[in-house]
Amino acid sequence: MPEILVILAVVLLLFGGRKIPELMRGLGKGVKDFKDAQNETPAPVEEKV
Repeated sequence: MPEILVILAVVLLLFGGRKIPELMRGLGKGVKDFKDAQNETPAPVEEKV
């Protein structure tokens, strides 16, 4: 638990309080897009002979 607090403190110092919500929003959108892409089934590819 102390390690997590140290990491959070460093992130807060590096990015400041105003940037953190923007970073989390971007991270959440990226994870959502990744999950959506995983759930899509690709169309079968036909080979030309």
